[in-house]
Amino acid sequence: MRKSTFSMMLAASVLAGTVTSASAQDASAQATYRDIEQTLGSVPTFFKMFPESGIAGAWAEFKSVQLNPKTALNGKTKELIGLAVAAQVPCHYCIYFHTAAAKLNGATDAEIREAVAMAAITRHWSTVLNGMQVDLDGFKRETDTVLRLAG
Repeated sequence: MRKSTFSMMLAASVLAGTVTSASAQDASAQATYRDIEQTLGSVPTFFKMFPESGIAGAWAEFKSVQLNPKTALNGKTKELIGLAVAAQVPCHYCIYFHTAAAKLNGATDAEIREAVAMAAITRHWSTVLNGMQVDLDGFKRETDTVLRLAG
């Protein structure tokens, strides 16, 4: 009898927490959608399709890093990095967005081409180094020497 009472109490507690949690998540999601609309002028579909349980955190990350002008990297640099990564993933959506956002932040066509070329060069040499199983410690020593001589 005691075990079944505990089980019923546990089940009721979990259900109550789920209902409370679901309504809190819904309120948090609605507040997040309002903030997205206020910030961007509309709520893009990809934000609407994101699970409501995680939209507040996803938006907070996006807004506090990518959209924040007071971080260590300026907007142009962030978008060029985003474009370089998107080109390697590859993500056509991200390439479109980061190219447009880089231009909006002042990137020239030459800077955009160079960012993509740097991504390709990094991917190329990563393939060579990893595929040839170059000794990492030896690579670090050689890199340190080259950088010391260059400086």
